[in-house]
Amino acid sequence: MNKNKRIILILLIVLNSMVLLGQIYPEGAPPFARYVNTIFLAASLIYFISQTKENSK
Repeated sequence: MNKNKRIILILLIVLNSMVLLGQIYPEGAPPFARYVNTIFLAASLIYFISQTKENSK
């Protein structure tokens, strides 16, 4: 696996865990949780689209 892909996946996992913790314990969510959710969704979408294009070649 490419080193850049590994770093991106680690970042997505960290963001995903923050989103999950915010869903499980919403009272403890930080004030910037909305931005983390948005960044995670956008980054995941971009990553999956790029992987789909790369694998279809």
